[in-house]
Order: sequence, then structure tokens, then C-alpha cells
Amino acid sequence: MSRILFNHVYKQYGKEKQLVVNDFNLEINDGEFIVFVGPSGCGKSSTLRMIAGLEDISKGEIYINDTRINDLPPKDRDIAMVFQNYALYPNMSVYENIAFGLRLRKTPKHEIDLSVKRAARVLEIEPYLNRKPKNLSGGQRQRVALGRAIVRNPQVFLMDEPLSNLDAKLRVQMRTEIIKLHKQLAATTIYVTHDQTEAMTMGNRIVVMKDGIIQQVDTPERIYGSPINTFVASFIGSPPMNFIDGRLEEHHGDLEFHTPQFSLQIPRGKASALIDNKMLNKQVTLGVRSENISVEKIVMDAFPNAVISGIHKLSELMGADRYLYLDIKHPNPLIVRTDPRNVYDENTKMRVAIDMHKALFFDRNSGVRLIDE
Repeated sequence: MSRILFNHVYKQYGKEKQLVVNDFNLEINDGEFIVFVGPSGCGKSSTLRMIAGLEDISKGEIYINDTRINDLPPKDRDIAMVFQNYALYPNMSVYENIAFGLRLRKTPKHEIDLSVKRAARVLEIEPYLNRKPKNLSGGQRQRVALGRAIVRNPQVFLMDEPLSNLDAKLRVQMRTEIIKLHKQLAATTIYVTHDQTEAMTMGNRIVVMKDGIIQQVDTPERIYGSPINTFVASFIGSPPMNFIDGRLEEHHGDLEFHTPQFSLQIPRGKASALIDNKMLNKQVTLGVRSENISVEKIVMDAFPNAVISGIHKLSELMGADRYLYLDIKHPNPLIVRTDPRNVYDENTKMRVAIDMHKALFFDRNSGVRLIDE
């Protein structure tokens, strides 16, 4: 069992006491694969290093199961860490690199041999055991780093941006390998990344961080579909969520989202919730994903009160999708996802329909989502 508990954890650096992790509270379940994601400098790697014992905890407590680990030396925490730069010994063979930690523990020779060969078989690096790291590809080196971690059979795996040095194709391949490895080992794993695609595809749960503060902890589906604020909505998802500022006004008994350029009728369920939230005649931000905007006439006929016009400025072909960028006389273009087979002339006027059932509303000042979805 390897449950991890963060209890009001803080991390400060330097004489100025710069706060990089701020009141971090989280419980990680045994066997869970959880991803810390956020922009550079948000505190995710510092949090990981506090678990590993590579950074002191300024305030608060971290527990692994029932053991408070604040003052435990790193070697006594039963944790294995995989780094961005592999951290392999260049003068040692693959076999020796994987075996190194076990030798430090004075593990019997035959046990070391069994463990190294078992890890090499799982990671498909058996043919390379006698090679030096310089004779391996990036993906093979990362497998060696993973092998060195798993032979120790630790309570917890910590992975700090382990794929960031790999090219795009290899990253996809190694993502799959790490997920497969986690399912085999069933070990509690914390994975740090700034890549929202890695977070969405790998984690049982995602912890989104900004400025040292947890913004939201949830499943990938909930993080994407029900972001708690505009930061999470913009950080998770590619392309990011569209945001439009406007005002909620009543018109002929219906609630509308109103801007100087257009008005969009809000479905009754959402309208009631917004009115109950005392948002009538208030400034809000509407958020909508690109896939919930359509250029199809049949959709516009179905949502006649949610159709707007814009000038098509740019088209991006992304293989399975095409993204259209429309100028709707707001600070940011409206991004629409369409069928890649459809081609539209640039600098022409287009009409699109927004699925207001899928639209989200956020407080203009705080960025917090206004109603539960």
C-alpha cells in the first residue's frame, strides 16, 4: 500500500522567501497514476522533489502511508525517481546502470541478475545490456532509466518530465510504454509535465497548478469538460477554449448572452442556474470548445438563436481536423473545428452556430466557473 498525503505543504526559496508551492493539500491513492501539470515555474517539480527528499519542506507535512517523511533521508523513503536527463552513468554498461542501486543496497548477486534481466525483458532492452549509454538512442536511454527505477520495487515512482528530450514520435511511443508499465507494476506514480497532451492521455487524475497553487484536481474528462476556471479551461485542450466577454440580459422572457456584435440565447436550464446565481445584468465570460461550434447549415437551423458571423482569416489543416480562425470583432479570434475535407476561402464572411448547451460561463473578474456542469 502506497498512499501519499500532502497536508498544507509550502515551499519557499531564498532570503526573500519566494513562495513556489502554496498550501498544497492532496491525497493520492494507492496504485494511482496522477499527473502534475502546469506552466514552467508553477511549482510542480518542486513538489515532486519534496516527496523525494531532494528539497526541504518549508512548512506542512507529507506522509507515505502512515509515515511522516519530512525528516527522512531520501534513501529511507523507498522512492524511485526518473529524471528528464536520464542521469545515467556514461562509464557503465546498461546492465551496470540498472543494477547500480541494488548493489548499493548490497543485494545478493544472483538477485541483482534476476531483477536486471526481468526489468530488461519488460522494457525490451535485453539486447542492449552490454552497451554504454552513448551507444543508445534517446528512447533506449529512457528505458534504461526506467529499468533502474523499477528494479528497486519502490513504494512510489516519481517521474519529472521524463519524455521532454524525445522527439514527437518517440514521445507518443514512450507514453504508451509508461502506461503499460504502470499497469503491470500497479505502483503509485506521480508524473510531472508541462505538456497537457501527456496529462490528458496518461493520468487517472490530473492536478493542474498555477503559481504554486492547485487549481483543480479531477479526471481528464472532468478537467476538459468542466474546468473550474478560465486558467484550467485555457491550459487544458488544444486548441484552447474560446472566450468571449459579454453581459447577461433578459429579452422577451429569455436570458441572452449579449455583446455589441451579437446575442446568443441561453438554454432554460443554464439560464435558471445563472439567474439563481444572481448574474442577471452582470458581465461574464462565455467559454466554448472549438468542437462545439459548427459551420453546418443543419446545426444553424437547429440553433437559430445561437448563430454569429465572422470573417474567416486563417485555416489550419491538422490531419483529422481543420481549424478555422474567425474575426468576430473581439480581442481573440473564434476557433472552429471542422471536417478537414471542407475548404473555405479566406477573408470571406462565415456564419457559425454555437451549441449553447455545451457553453460554460465564468465570472469576468475571478475567472471562476459560475454554474456546475
